[in-house]
Amino acid sequence: MQIIETLLVVPLPKTNEPPPRIQIQRVTPQIDCGRHPVKCTEGDRVDVTALIFRDGHETLGAAVRYKPAGATRWLEAPLTPLGNDEWSGSFAVDRCGSWSYRIEAWVDRVASFQEELRRKLDGGETDLVAELAEAAVMLGRETLTVEETLALVSEDRFEKSWSQTLEVDVDRTLARFGAWYELFPRSWGGFEGVRALLPALAELGFDVVYLPPIHPIGRSNRKGANNALKAGPKDPGSPWAIGSADGGHDAINAELGTVEEFERLVAAAKKLDMEIAIDFAIQCSPDHPWLKQHPEWFNRRPDGTLKYAENPPKRYQDIYNVNFDSEDWKGLWAALRDVVLFWVARGVTVFRVDNPHTKPVPFWEWLIDEVRGEHPDVIFLAEAFTRPAMMQTLGKSGFAQSYTYFTWKNTRWELLEFMGQLLEWREYYRPNCFVNTPDILHEYLVRGGPPAFEARLVLAATLSPSYGMYSGFEHFENVPLRVGSEEYLDSEKYETKKRALDGPLLPLVSKLNSARRANPALQHLDNVTFLETENEQIFAYLKRTADNVVLVVVNLDPAALQEGACILPVSTGLPPTYRVRDLLGDEEWSWHIGRNYVRLPPGKSHVLRIGGAADV
Repeated sequence: MQIIETLLVVPLPKTNEPPPRIQIQRVTPQIDCGRHPVKCTEGDRVDVTALIFRDGHETLGAAVRYKPAGATRWLEAPLTPLGNDEWSGSFAVDRCGSWSYRIEAWVDRVASFQEELRRKLDGGETDLVAELAEAAVMLGRETLTVEETLALVSEDRFEKSWSQTLEVDVDRTLARFGAWYELFPRSWGGFEGVRALLPALAELGFDVVYLPPIHPIGRSNRKGANNALKAGPKDPGSPWAIGSADGGHDAINAELGTVEEFERLVAAAKKLDMEIAIDFAIQCSPDHPWLKQHPEWFNRRPDGTLKYAENPPKRYQDIYNVNFDSEDWKGLWAALRDVVLFWVARGVTVFRVDNPHTKPVPFWEWLIDEVRGEHPDVIFLAEAFTRPAMMQTLGKSGFAQSYTYFTWKNTRWELLEFMGQLLEWREYYRPNCFVNTPDILHEYLVRGGPPAFEARLVLAATLSPSYGMYSGFEHFENVPLRVGSEEYLDSEKYETKKRALDGPLLPLVSKLNSARRANPALQHLDNVTFLETENEQIFAYLKRTADNVVLVVVNLDPAALQEGACILPVSTGLPPTYRVRDLLGDEEWSWHIGRNYVRLPPGKSHVLRIGGAADV
């Protein structure tokens, strides 16, 4: 048998320069191989790591180079070798917008030569004339001595290599940390009534006042009380049925006030270091001007009729969705962008986005980039209750915050699973844990009454840096439309209520918001350690930022007193014995590493600030 050998010819690289020999691998942080930016807030430091190595024995140097959007000059921070080819460093981001960074590595010929020279000296070699001559030529010197060579301070960068350029999306601190209060302006006397309310909300420690849609409400198919299909003559309709003969998404419901009054409201909030957030809901009532101006933006059945919005079993006969598959999709996208920019021009920099998971992801990537390219301080909150993959993708696509399934997580194991998921997503997904919404009244609140409200409030305010509540929560409102329903009876979505800021839960709200502002540990998500309690009804966790340590213990049972041990392991790094002060009640106790006895009435909590070692 004849054996035929085939010679495989590999073509040489098509470049005049030899390929780089330095390897830069496993650069962090990055999302999906650099497809999406990492999230940060102003003042953060971006911690960077990488594997950097080269064949041979040369000494390497490395740095992270970074710059904000629009800058032409790269800034630089050194990377430090940690051993085994691992390097680390960091850089600070001090303004909103998109930042770029990359790793640069090089051969340090001077340091390499010095290391080789030291090894030879350590090995007993004395004839180093050739080596010193080589060093002199490399550095452009006539002669060098051993001492001079070893004393050289190197700035040599030879054989430079770069990693891919990665992105960091920097938001205001409000994107990470803040307390939200949701209200319907029509129940508080319109914009002027809300403006009068702002000082009290600021005193309670709220950062954002969120208003459902403020636009004209359609007449056709208007909903009546409790979502009735037929509205009475005085029924105001659902604010989410946007648009009438008075205008669409860029108009204001005259029953709430004027554009000038809205702008005064926004300005008054900013003077109190608060924000007015408005709803961006991409949907139209049958009376919206777009249906006549742009019929091509809507889906029609074969018989020419429009299909109203549905989310079975829920039906929205007063709402039509737009058609993102329209042939004029570019015109639709541009119109929606212009709506956002219209309100930004009137001082709005926070938008709660209704159901973003039912719209195309590429649209959100484009719109958010368009808006934040001009206005990097704008914050978008995603109201997306959907599958994890879509929730994560929306976070990666530019949404600064996202609603969560917190409302449905009420047991110890549900909470642990929920928080574990959020911690896995922490580089691109910022949670906002609302305790209730106009659409969500959980059975836990219905059955548990005031103790359940207290427990959920403490959990939301201390587990998540951002949390929110819808007005009525502070009054313990918990009557469902029917048994098993999460809809409120006499829902404010369909009627005007007479609201007042005097609920019995407000003192606890004030104490929690004060504790959150005073303790950096409560302003971050990923600094949490969950603790054993020997009682599943007692949920405990520790949060630490630098030397600020807060310990939270919650009785999850709204019906019965619970007691047991809260176990602090040695791994927490706390002193053997220390003082704790309850930020909710101002009592003080001595705690220690190991088992600590707790006894809590139904729904009650401790929020303990940990001090130094106790006098024992």
